Amino acid sequence: MLVATPIGNLRDITIRALDALSAADLIACEDTRVTARLLARHGIRQPLLAYHAHNRHRLEASLVERMMAGERIALVTDAGTPLISDPGEGLVKAALAAGIDVAVLPGPSAALAALALSGLPAEPFLFLGFPPAKANDRRRYLAQFVSVPATLVLFEAPHRLSQSLAEMAELFGPRPAAVARELTKLHEEVRRGRLDDLARHYGETGQPKGEIVVVIGPPAEEGRKEVIDLDAVLVRALENRSLRDAVEEAAILTGRPRREIYVRALALRNARR
Repeated sequence: MLVATPIGNLRDITIRALDALSAADLIACEDTRVTARLLARHGIRQPLLAYHAHNRHRLEASLVERMMAGERIALVTDAGTPLISDPGEGLVKAALAAGIDVAVLPGPSAALAALALSGLPAEPFLFLGFPPAKANDRRRYLAQFVSVPATLVLFEAPHRLSQSLAEMAELFGPRPAAVARELTKLHEEVRRGRLDDLARHYGETGQPKGEIVVVIGPPAEEGRKEVIDLDAVLVRALENRSLRDAVEEAAILTGRPRREIYVRALALRNARR
């Protein structure tokens, strides 16, 4: 059997999770040092095995074999929920494919905590995980969701937060948003405001510390694809992108035919020369 649970921090572990860890034959954990501190505090002495993004492919087959032999394995992550931008997807898929029972014990989740604290609509919402690290890839990725009628929840690295927020403000406009830091931990903090104001704040105050969740409110009815100004999108995109990338971004944002957008983009680029 496979049991997946987040361990959060020392204050947030649930009684069910402690029971599961105590009953496990093996605890597969993202960082043995982090998990060892938690187990020591609660008097749990089960053996530990490091299971993370760098070794998971090598370990999954042997872990499945152990579970098929009757062992009970607990999968834990340091500060988030397994599979939610954390290790575990491959092991869960392999266990299910082998007919092994899988149980999930809910625990601290920064994404859901940020959604609840943001003050923005919780239904519907869409979780985007971590956007790409490179700026052009990130813009293309985020542009797909500009017209989605839902609150967006995503993770971001502290050193990219200011730049990402500035890009989000360009793509999404002055939507209400929230930046949550270190949720479910000792020094949690939430800052709410418009995307452009949040971008300005973190641009001035510098890189924050800790793990970051960004929540973006849904578009207003008048902000949907059909009324987005094509020229405005293209002029902005052509400032620092190739013609091809500008056309792709405009197609996603406006929903208009690429051929039409390409012709207009050529005209706008030539007019600037």
